Amino acid sequence: MNAIAPARPAETGCSDAPVLYERGQREVFCGLTGIVWLHRKIQDAFFLVVGSRTCAHLLQSAAGVMIFAEPRFATAIIEERDLAGLADANAELDRVVTRLIERRPDIKLLFLVGSCPSEVIKLDLSRAAERLSEAFAPKVRILSWSGSGIETTFTQGEDACLAALVPGMPDETAAAAPSLLVVGALAEVVEDQFVRLFAELGIERVRFFPPRRSDDLPAVGPQTRILLAQPFLAETARLLEKRGATRLAAPFPLGVEGTTGWLGAAAEAFWIDAARFDAAVTPRAERARAALARQREKLAGKSIFFFPDSQLEVPLARFAARELGMRLVEVGTPYLHRGHLAAELALLPAGTALSEGQDVDKQLDRCRAARPDLTVCGLGLANPLEAEGLATKWSIELLFTPVHGFEQAADLAELFARPLVRRSRLRV
Repeated sequence: MNAIAPARPAETGCSDAPVLYERGQREVFCGLTGIVWLHRKIQDAFFLVVGSRTCAHLLQSAAGVMIFAEPRFATAIIEERDLAGLADANAELDRVVTRLIERRPDIKLLFLVGSCPSEVIKLDLSRAAERLSEAFAPKVRILSWSGSGIETTFTQGEDACLAALVPGMPDETAAAAPSLLVVGALAEVVEDQFVRLFAELGIERVRFFPPRRSDDLPAVGPQTRILLAQPFLAETARLLEKRGATRLAAPFPLGVEGTTGWLGAAAEAFWIDAARFDAAVTPRAERARAALARQREKLAGKSIFFFPDSQLEVPLARFAARELGMRLVEVGTPYLHRGHLAAELALLPAGTALSEGQDVDKQLDRCRAARPDLTVCGLGLANPLEAEGLATKWSIELLFTPVHGFEQAADLAELFARPLVRRSRLRV
């Protein structure tokens, strides 16, 4: 029996390429933004942000949900009295949590989510979570994580949330068979597609983290093989590896090439026969390539500039260059984890300009000088750049939209093509 191995590029691409490190003014959302997709994923969890009215407005606007619809997130507002030390913030928090749990008996897991204001007043939410967990156990489990944007970017909110869940994951039994754990929040439709694909490959013991129900945490241990679905889960991966799990090196499942390599890493780890791998993967890959061809016609030869925002920039740049034929002007990312991105860096075109961190004024100068056909950036930069005649794509839209896997490859390409198509239609 021959195991399938993921394709390895003959060249090293940007594996050893120099990186421009920048530390200056940043233009990014905070980690609270992750609540928008996490509250949809973990269906019995509630996210209580301990923050300001600005935090509340951000969440409501980003999620597009009116507060009277009773979504599974809310904000405990820190008032001026709390900031001035005139009120006992812990007592106020206990009162808010008690009222919330009485009103929403369906809550099984409550996250206390820190923010910039809660960190400024040194409110210890981890200790508050322990205290409140004892008060409401076993009905409700209460955990904490920080979504503060003081030193983070917005996708790190998911990393902090999943890291808070890891200690509660059960240990594998001594006789446990090898299992696969897919780490990172995926849209349910994408998760279901991967479940079917892994079943066709013959990998039956597959779990996804985070789970859809908080009481269904997967077991973890030395027999666990983890596949990262998102490139911004450094702390979560570290904690899982500390529990004995083994991370499988792979590109991320964006586009045909990335998805094939990602599945190939799992197939190699579980000794799946090459013929079986081809039978399951090849028809899907061919359909995806055919769907991509229509978008490639619109994008081939176009230049693209990535501002550092979501930490998806390197896999997206690989997809844009190799599958859409786009020319990479600069690929900026908030944090460049060379270990997790090794396969992606090897697939980038040699000579690609890479930058880590942000000094927004300098990056804006380089973007304006290059005049790329498309700029991927945050909301705060998009409107000014559009006013200067540059087509932009909001990076946060790439998180809110299902883009992983074969079936979504053409949708991902269309997200890049849409601003250019719109601009061509509006041009007189």
